[in-house]
Amino acid sequence: MHPLAEKVLARDLRATARACRLVDDRAGDYAAILKDLFPHTGRAWVLGVTGNPGAGKSTLTDRLISVFRKQDRRVAVVAVDPTSPFTGGAILGDRIRMQAHFGDPDVFIRSLATRGALGGLSRSAVDVARVLDAWGADVVLVETVGVGQDELEITRTAHTTLVVAAPGMGDEVQAIKAGILECADVFAVNKADRDGADAAVRDLELMIALGGEVAKATGRARGHSAAALHARASAAPDPGGEPPAGPWVPAIARTVATRNEGVAALVEQLERHRAWLIGTEEGAARQEERLREAMHVQLRDALTDAAVAALGPTLDAAVHAVSRREVDPYTASERLVAAFRAGAGAPAPGAGA
Repeated sequence: MHPLAEKVLARDLRATARACRLVDDRAGDYAAILKDLFPHTGRAWVLGVTGNPGAGKSTLTDRLISVFRKQDRRVAVVAVDPTSPFTGGAILGDRIRMQAHFGDPDVFIRSLATRGALGGLSRSAVDVARVLDAWGADVVLVETVGVGQDELEITRTAHTTLVVAAPGMGDEVQAIKAGILECADVFAVNKADRDGADAAVRDLELMIALGGEVAKATGRARGHSAAALHARASAAPDPGGEPPAGPWVPAIARTVATRNEGVAALVEQLERHRAWLIGTEEGAARQEERLREAMHVQLRDALTDAAVAALGPTLDAAVHAVSRREVDPYTASERLVAAFRAGAGAPAPGAGA
């Protein structure tokens, strides 16, 4: 076993921090560390926290840490901040709102920059969460950058996805866009002491009800929502299987994170979803689908890295050929794929069919 992996399993904080850095930078023998740690993962509950910018995700995450620590759970946090497209830097300031836990040896907080990755997470977030799982975390909180309706990578990472909303942050149409429905397992209407909180809750309730009705009526649904899985199961029942325990209906909780109000009730809803995942056939189906999509992403990234490394000058020649309009990008891509399959030995795109 890799020496650093051994220290992570021994719950050495400094070694865990070094392992997270290597994994985030994709430096050294990070892959060997991940391979050695993987058999020791799978115990932690990965809880994703996502939502629009300014909804109070970091403050609510800090309150969740406090609740889990009172339950004597070891907690890890992966906080993702956006990277500047101009300087390549990131503030990594989410941890500032969690400074009350800095002295707790059973709380590990790691900030990551997106480094240009889309979807609300960094490319390394999943692997860093696995390192912290192996470190011994009972709960891994993954806080995304502020996301829109189509940036839902967290659903491939987290067992349970918490979507944080706040009243007064946009018109009601925002609440009925499809992506957020397909992402959320639990909603938190934060800053619920503000005007418009009741309307925000009503909009979410309407959205959930409409989503369930559409899934039942059409037998077709996309995304990770339990309603989607239930629709698929109903459309193609297994004659020999047990009847489904019922779809998970996303729960809604009201919170005022700055005053620690409603957080305990929110945790109860999150725990209910975890119990559904563990104790029902549909929960198991959700887990399998999540892992399948995560493997697709892993394979895509591995193939992209391998192709870029193998093609080398051939890829550069393709870029120049497209820029000079000697070949269209579609044909160039087809030729690059053919060259990669042939061991990167084909002629450069633009040099002939």
